[in-house]
Amino acid sequence: MLKHIVMWKLLDHAEGSSKTENALIMKGMLEALKDMIPEIETMEVGININPSGAAYDVSLYSEFKDKARFIVYQKHPDHLEVAEFVKKISSHRSVVDYLV
Repeated sequence: MLKHIVMWKLLDHAEGSSKTENALIMKGMLEALKDMIPEIETMEVGININPSGAAYDVSLYSEFKDKARFIVYQKHPDHLEVAEFVKKISSHRSVVDYLV
């Protein structure tokens, strides 16, 4: 099992929307991938409620049966489309991938 965790800090305003609006748009786009990409076993997207400046704004937790299926996900056109949008609205990204 491969676990994939990503956290983003969003820009205050980007693509004509506020940080809060973009977080909601991003959440919807990421969650829609579960129905588009069969390699995704589990996916959870959270929007931060912690007011700390150290907190990230959006997090993604997902699981894949193996590394090969994760690579398929990474290269999938629908994932790449979401990634392009996220790049436009975010300022920082942290990621960890690990096998269990």
